[in-house]
Amino acid sequence: MSELSTTMRVRDVMQIEFDLIDGMKSVADALRLMKYHSNATIMVEKRSPDDEYGMLLISDIARHVIARDRNPERVNVYEIMAKPVLSVHPDMSIKYCSQLLQRFDLSRVPVVENRQVVGLVSFEDLVLRGLFSEL
Repeated sequence: MSELSTTMRVRDVMQIEFDLIDGMKSVADALRLMKYHSNATIMVEKRSPDDEYGMLLISDIARHVIARDRNPERVNVYEIMAKPVLSVHPDMSIKYCSQLLQRFDLSRVPVVENRQVVGLVSFEDLVLRGLFSEL
């Protein structure tokens, strides 16, 4: 990767619109939210201040509900979500964020500041809003 003219930060490229869902909701509820907002990722709310966020990807639903022939109305989000999840700070360089995603074989991560999710960032964001904007 060539040196960017200025150091781009995760906050410069992250998606600031994302959905939060209660882990007790059904996968069917999550799917309705995903379909309505055209999101492939939903963040799962903390249950208490000492809890951690979870994340539900469309691929989790494919693997744990469709592939196992389970009824999405009868599976709760908490049963198939990832928790805890790695997160990044909004001030992280996009270069290091990209390296972290690659190292842990992740497609996207939440952006957390002051223990609150403030956005999501993916490889697509890093390339199209980061690197590509510099070309």
